[in-house]
Amino acid sequence: MTTSSSSSSSSLFLLILLLCTASHTIPTLSSANIEAYPSIPGTQTTTDFSNNGELDLAPVRREVYGGGRIIDISHRYTPDMPSWDSVDGVGQFLWLPKSMKNGSLANNSEMKLPTHTGTHVDAPGHVFDHYFDAGFDVDTLDLDVLNGQALLVDVPRDKNITAEVMKSLNIPRGVRRVLFRTLNTDRRLMFKKDFDTSYVGFMKDGAQWLVDNTDIKLVGIDYLSVAAYDDLIPSHLVLLEGREIILVEGLKLDNVQPGIYSVHCLPLRLLGAEGSPIRCILIK
Repeated sequence: MTTSSSSSSSSLFLLILLLCTASHTIPTLSSANIEAYPSIPGTQTTTDFSNNGELDLAPVRREVYGGGRIIDISHRYTPDMPSWDSVDGVGQFLWLPKSMKNGSLANNSEMKLPTHTGTHVDAPGHVFDHYFDAGFDVDTLDLDVLNGQALLVDVPRDKNITAEVMKSLNIPRGVRRVLFRTLNTDRRLMFKKDFDTSYVGFMKDGAQWLVDNTDIKLVGIDYLSVAAYDDLIPSHLVLLEGREIILVEGLKLDNVQPGIYSVHCLPLRLLGAEGSPIRCILIK
């Protein structure tokens, strides 16, 4: 009697153990979606085979993650995003020469676009030819500068970033990374196809004031150039000459409150390139 009872208990324990193991090792489609490709809140998450027996998938494109803790401040690449000195936008930049629909084993895309497109980073070789020849490319940029605590500030909306504006922002010594939100964000210039020369950026005296009076090593701004169109090269020269300041341009700063965040920007490791597309996020 005791042996039989013990045997039954052991069998029941093994059965429960196997069921628990199975439930952890064979996740359902809906649980996989929640972790990697979250569904839109409030929509059905169960599998739907109503489309001629095929799985009906609806990917979600987001700007915030982790319940608002992570904010994507890089722009999505589209043919209609602005391109420098162009009224036609970026245009087609992505092709699918190898397609499963045409018999290929897998889909393999190719792309071609300027390295200073969308949200991107400048290396010193961008405006200094001797730095370019010496190899100061995006692969040499300091990731410690591109990742860490950052201050997001609102710039007065009626002017470029001059020495007077920089002084009025009262950025304290010790702050190493600053993201400057300007009228460019209000005007949604990064969402317009036509390149706009009236964008807000640094004037030469503002760039010089930053170099002389702050500890800023990362300068981020919300259009394709950190420098105002009328002071384009002079401002770049001031900021990049010392090879200590990294410029991040084309940031998406709408719907983000001013304040202190942890910023994380990672350029591609492009040997010999003076610029690179970059993915930037803020973490609260």
